[in-house]
Amino acid sequence: MSQVHPPGFKATRATDGAQQPLARLLTLGRPVVMGVLNVTPDSFSDGGHFFDPERAIAHARQLVAEGADILDIGAESTRPYGGAVAVSADEEMRRLAPILPAVLDLGIPVSIDTMKASVAAWALDAGAAIANDVWGLQRDPDMAREVAARGVPVIVMHNREAADPAIDIMADIAAFFSRSLAMAERAGIARDRIVLDPGIGFGKTPEQSIIALARLAELKSFGLPLLVGASRKRFIDLVSPAPPDRRVGGSIASHLIAVASGAAIVRVHDVAETVQALRVAAAIEGAK
Repeated sequence: MSQVHPPGFKATRATDGAQQPLARLLTLGRPVVMGVLNVTPDSFSDGGHFFDPERAIAHARQLVAEGADILDIGAESTRPYGGAVAVSADEEMRRLAPILPAVLDLGIPVSIDTMKASVAAWALDAGAAIANDVWGLQRDPDMAREVAARGVPVIVMHNREAADPAIDIMADIAAFFSRSLAMAERAGIARDRIVLDPGIGFGKTPEQSIIALARLAELKSFGLPLLVGASRKRFIDLVSPAPPDRRVGGSIASHLIAVASGAAIVRVHDVAETVQALRVAAAIEGAK
C-alpha cells in the first residue's frame, strides 16, 4: 500500500521493539492512564479546542506533566453519538503532520487513534507505538495486516453501526471480540499484543454503556488486558445531567469501578484528576 507523507515529515519504521513500552507499562502493578488528544474541529468532548497545532502540542505536554502514561492522538472525530464528519486519509495525515513529531518527542508511548489502515501505517512508521482502532480491525480490511507487519500492539474496540436496545450487549461485545481475534490471528498479530476495549458509548444506548461497565469483569475471560474509555460519555449525563466538560466526577467514578473490575488501562480527558483519584484509591486499598 502506498503511503502519503506530507512534506517535511520524517518516517522511521516501527519495529518489533515498539511493543515493549506498553508491555512494560502493563507490568507496573497499577492502572495505566492514557491521555486523549483530539486534533479535530468536531470532537464531542472538547469542541475542537486542540485543532490548532500549537494548542495541541501544548496540551500534549500538559497531559504528560499531569501523569499520562500514553498519549492517544486522533485526527478524525468518531463522535459516538452521531454527527461525525468523515475525512480522507490524506486529511487525517495533514492534520497530524505538524503535531505528531512533537508529541513523539515527549518521551512516552503514543497510540494512533484511527480506523484507516493507511493512517495507522503512516503514524506507526513515524514512531507511534500502538494502533487504536475503534472498529476492532473489522472496518478497514487492511488494518490487521498493517498492524501485524509492524509488530505493534493494537487496541480492539467494540462498535456497532447503531445502538439496538433490544440486544444483550455483553453477548454482542463477546461475539465481536471473537471475530476480531480470529481476524488478528489470521493476519499474524500475536495475541499478547492485543488490548480489548468494550467501547463505552459506541453503538450502545446509555443504559447499555452502564451495563458494559457493570459487567466488565466478564470480559476477563478472554485473558487479555482491558481498556475502558468512559471519559465524558453520554451515559454520565443520563445519571447526572451535565455537558461533556462537566462530567469529570462521573468519568472518575466510572474509571475507578472499571479498574476494580479488571481494567488495566483507562483512556481519559482529565488526566490530573484521574491520576489523583487512582492514587488515593490505591493508598486506601493498601492501608486495609
